[in-house]
Amino acid sequence: MIKIKSPREIELMRRAGEITAAARALAGEMVSPGVTTREIDRAVHNFILSKGAVPTFLHYNGFPGSVCVSVNEQVIHGIPDKKTVIREGDIVSIDVGATKDGFVGDCAATFMAGQGTAEAERLIEVTRQSFFEGIRFARPGYRISDISHAVQTYVEANGFSVVRDYVGHGVGSELHEAPEVPNYGAPGHGPRLVAGMTIAVEPMVNIGRPEVRVLSNDWTVVTCDGTLSAHYENTILITDGDPEILTAVR
Repeated sequence: MIKIKSPREIELMRRAGEITAAARALAGEMVSPGVTTREIDRAVHNFILSKGAVPTFLHYNGFPGSVCVSVNEQVIHGIPDKKTVIREGDIVSIDVGATKDGFVGDCAATFMAGQGTAEAERLIEVTRQSFFEGIRFARPGYRISDISHAVQTYVEANGFSVVRDYVGHGVGSELHEAPEVPNYGAPGHGPRLVAGMTIAVEPMVNIGRPEVRVLSNDWTVVTCDGTLSAHYENTILITDGDPEILTAVR
């Protein structure tokens, strides 16, 4: 069942989203050679707590970190640890959730550590822009797959591929709510968008093929062909006009 948020619930989601966006920005500033993924996790954890919120991901279905930190060929759900040291030219995907007053903000972005290749930089930019191409259709009257189709079309026109095994989702009092929001598919399908819906749109884009697999830790998802992957996500509100990005830095 898709939950339509009340004005009060939307305001609570704005507060959660603001904290989450600031946590993502903090993590992004830390992405540099010599930093461990555990250091990023600790900093984000402490920041979220300092804002009177809690890290949504910590212990979610057993996840051991407060933030997902996925490096290079890792698509999503990278587990932060002391041994993973970021190197020059790495691309690092940061996925953050914060829960405040019972509502969740969820967002992600991929950052370059130092100087990387032109192809890696283009992957990051195409992934980010594909989100904005998608949310052009995040308006009342369109359907979920109109967003999906726009993301896929833009990504593939730029020579990359979209991950199909994992998708965006509704978000609110729970991290994952209905509906699912794929990053691929034909337009004109799925639930019709109405004002008050809140969804996380999150393209996951690979330089190579779209196939992925899960590592033996049962969490970290990597590309099957070992090529780089990038991730970009925001929680958005469907309004009577343009969508509102609830996880924008304010």
